[in-house]
Amino acid sequence: MTRMVASSAPGRAAEPTLFGAERRVGVLLPLPLPEPYDYRVPPGMDLAPGDVVAVPLGPRQLAGVVWSHGSGAVDGAKLKPVAHRFDVPPMTEDQRRFIDWVASYTMTPPGQVLRMAISVPAALEPPRPLLAYAAKPDAEPPPGFKMTPQRRRILEIVADGPPRGAADLAEAAACGTGVVRALAEAGMLEPVLLPPTPIGAPDWHRPGPDLSPAQAAAAAALKERLAAGAYATLLLDGVTGSGKTEVYFEAIAAALAAGKQVLVLLPEIALSAQWLERFARRFGAPPAEWHSDLTGAARRDTWRAVADGRARVVVGARSALFLPYRELGLIIVDEEHDGAYKQEEGAIYHARDMAVARAHIGGFPIVLVSATPSLETQVNADSHRYLRVHLPGRHGGAELPDVRLIDLRQDRPPARHWLAPTLRKALAETLAAGEQAMLFLNRRGYAPLTLCRACGHRLQCPNCTAWLVEHRLARKLQCHHCGYSAPMENKCPNCFEEGTMAACGPGVERVAEEVAELFPDARTAIMASDTLFGPRAIQEMVRKVADHELDLLIGTQVMAKGHHFPMLTLVGVVDADLGLAGGDLRAGERTYQLLHQVAGRAGRGERPGVVYLQTYMPEHPVMQALAAGDRDGFYALEAEQRLEAAMPPFGRLAALIVSGEDEGAVDRVAYALGRAAPRSDTVAVLGPAPAPLALLRGRHRRRLLLKAPRGVAVQPLVADWLGRVEVPSSVRVQVDVDPYSFL
Repeated sequence: MTRMVASSAPGRAAEPTLFGAERRVGVLLPLPLPEPYDYRVPPGMDLAPGDVVAVPLGPRQLAGVVWSHGSGAVDGAKLKPVAHRFDVPPMTEDQRRFIDWVASYTMTPPGQVLRMAISVPAALEPPRPLLAYAAKPDAEPPPGFKMTPQRRRILEIVADGPPRGAADLAEAAACGTGVVRALAEAGMLEPVLLPPTPIGAPDWHRPGPDLSPAQAAAAAALKERLAAGAYATLLLDGVTGSGKTEVYFEAIAAALAAGKQVLVLLPEIALSAQWLERFARRFGAPPAEWHSDLTGAARRDTWRAVADGRARVVVGARSALFLPYRELGLIIVDEEHDGAYKQEEGAIYHARDMAVARAHIGGFPIVLVSATPSLETQVNADSHRYLRVHLPGRHGGAELPDVRLIDLRQDRPPARHWLAPTLRKALAETLAAGEQAMLFLNRRGYAPLTLCRACGHRLQCPNCTAWLVEHRLARKLQCHHCGYSAPMENKCPNCFEEGTMAACGPGVERVAEEVAELFPDARTAIMASDTLFGPRAIQEMVRKVADHELDLLIGTQVMAKGHHFPMLTLVGVVDADLGLAGGDLRAGERTYQLLHQVAGRAGRGERPGVVYLQTYMPEHPVMQALAAGDRDGFYALEAEQRLEAAMPPFGRLAALIVSGEDEGAVDRVAYALGRAAPRSDTVAVLGPAPAPLALLRGRHRRRLLLKAPRGVAVQPLVADWLGRVEVPSSVRVQVDVDPYSFL
């Protein structure tokens, strides 16, 4: 019989403790495990669901979460005891339900999902005070202690400011931390223990900017739903430059006023530079950040601040969704259509869809924000499952740019060049007028392919089915899928001829080379993920463009969205057809969204903008819709084609990706899955077939795709399917429910 004991531990919710007769609990561990393990609760320890505990597992000790009372499957005499409970707030019931839901939907072991929620083990220990150093008045150097210029500089720094850590002082004085410690050991500095780094507290009382009537009406609609205190999904649908961010800032202020935490998801760190500045201006303090570029200490402090409720607003990448929020009351998903929200490794999930589920479980609103919503979101809004809040015009009277097509079959660039005469002329006129321009090509490096003119050999990655990309600035060849790199050689590795290796096609570096030839006096820069490392570098580049220290920016999708450059009036897309190749289900939709976002960088200030799209297919529906500014017409056509093919969002897909280092073993499992596949009048399975990237990071890959009607739950079908086939340990089968890409 289950005994219920109220917990009296300070700072814990009054949630009943669940014990069996043997005082056992089920502890979920952050491992790919399907269920909790039973542990014995030692005398004197009270535990409740959600408590974070340390438990033994074999020779090691792991952190886990009390998930339930014990299953009773293990004899009580064999149970190992819980080692201790960590002094952190327990995981809320909503978050535990969310982890279980994500695990069930994505067919991922719950323990693997939990791992994303307790991803910073160091945060489970109490935060340690920071050792800093302050000035020590009237301190004299001991005999024989030499006062070097660096030591004097450190003393000058601490004399004029608050206590600072050794690393901060060393950076400010351009010296090593040993210099700081030597001063402290000599009695010249006073050691001081500071509390952990505080988290900024956004002030919702601060007045925001004046909103246009359309913005004010949109903000009122968001706040009305927030005040209702119930789940709702809202689509904030506004053209580029319409001021969507300021609108949802009003919703953030309302949530803070109601005592709630807020999560803002951004698809890429690159979008955060200007966003963070705008947030700090609006609320007087920065939000807590969560992304892969944070230091270990910053991750520890942020995780802890979210768990105990000090972090009131979190902005981050998709993994921020799994942080241990105490009082989450609003989620914003900016650029909700962006493919970066899809996690393709480990637990495979789409953060936008999981965020909607998190809001539903928590009973609070979620706002999806985009100028080019995903077709799934568009259909949900059209069918009134989501509430659409529309901003039809640009803020401040700015006009949408004029989009023009350049037919490369007629308006051809010179040989071994990539900019058509029309675009060259427009660039010259823009630069002569003192305005800024942007050239977009979604290819990093110098050239996507290098081949031998003598024998035709193409340089391919040894680990992947992919060509090596030439990066001439770094003098290396690189695979953009696994990171393999090799030095550039002038000799063919196949026929050993000298001087025969030729670059084929353009990357951003090659376009920059052409621009330098055409406009030698223009101040240019390349903006791509492999030329800018981390948020600070991106922020500095954005500042240079905003301050007109650059005339022409050349880059990839890193620069395509989220940035506001008032003097940028011309955008040229070097290869508008690039995303349409390959026959991907979402190729047209993604190309339209990306090019629309790129075009939206032009003419956001007082001066009108123009966009040139270089294409070999001006008659393509994507190009025609962009040139006509007919977004809704494009979506209607795309929806009609998907409906006819019973493809998402009008049908369901689930993919199996079979991979391993032994190609024969992979093929055997893939064919066995093909023979065991469920089939009926409504359910079909395609494959097995080699994946487009048939070799990735040294692993051979095969794909199978299950296709079912929209109302069918695919997870039970896939679970039954997998249960019919024995998979050896050398082969991995990953399940991707609702696949986004098909590589």
